[in-house]
Amino acid sequence: MRLIRYVIGLLGVIFCITACHYPASFPLQKGKGADSLYLNTPRLYALNSNFEVTADSLWLYQLPFTDSVKVFRGDRLVVAEFSVHRQEKEDSVWVKVARDQETIGWLCERTLLKNIVPVDPISKCIHWFSNTHTVVFFIIVGLFFLWTVLKAVRKKQIKLLGLNDIDSVFPIVLSWLLSSSAVLYNSILHFVPQTWMQYYYNPTLNPFELPFILGLFIVCVGMIGLVGIAMLDDLFHQATLEISFFYLVGFISCCIFLYIFFTYIWVYLAYLCWISYTVLCITRLRKSNSYPYACGACGAKMRAKGICPHCGALNQ
Repeated sequence: MRLIRYVIGLLGVIFCITACHYPASFPLQKGKGADSLYLNTPRLYALNSNFEVTADSLWLYQLPFTDSVKVFRGDRLVVAEFSVHRQEKEDSVWVKVARDQETIGWLCERTLLKNIVPVDPISKCIHWFSNTHTVVFFIIVGLFFLWTVLKAVRKKQIKLLGLNDIDSVFPIVLSWLLSSSAVLYNSILHFVPQTWMQYYYNPTLNPFELPFILGLFIVCVGMIGLVGIAMLDDLFHQATLEISFFYLVGFISCCIFLYIFFTYIWVYLAYLCWISYTVLCITRLRKSNSYPYACGACGAKMRAKGICPHCGALNQ
């Protein structure tokens, strides 16, 4: 019954999310002459796009490129104009940006895109995660093994995904959703990287406005959040705060490993590994309701004889 309620709630939230409309158009810059042929092509961003500076500082050049003004990290810039300089082979496209009425200047497009991030929260999240997920992974894994050693020394029981799991299907489903989203992300970067760049500069939460593979990725990300909430509800109803903390640290470590693995390996190998992991998850889901034993002390369900995960009593 609880699973049915979560599924109904999940469908309702997905409907609300997909009902929101965020225009993701790519306006074109009007121009004259030879330059207009280049400027009238679809761009990743458009006039009046807003960016935030991520570099410590940037120099904006003013005509005739002799004077310059400086902007700093956290400053917001708006795109005012495009220009093409045919004599410059590498940095032929220049962009005029403005922080305020006094701080206006030109910057080559390549330098600009390397040192800014769109002000949209989704774009900022993508930028943050793309630059820090490896560090976060090692920090969490290090904390997990540190606390695991401490728990082993104190001879206390530890719950962990796949080994001494909680009585819930949500951790298995959540790990599968995360693996699926990683495979989709790997596929997007391998086959249609331009689509991901367009989404980065023009994000939306409506999957029906996006190409199919990108829309499917957004749906997976949304379901990860919802299933994660359901898993937390089950976890805190079944375990103490201390055990729940260790379980979450271990679970997050496993999920980050799965995400990095399925994201960075060769895309076709990722498909094969994803199929194998899907079969494993289905097998585990079938066994998740198998409880042939009950604790003689507290009556809790047990998959095997031994120490009861709820009260600690020994059952032989």
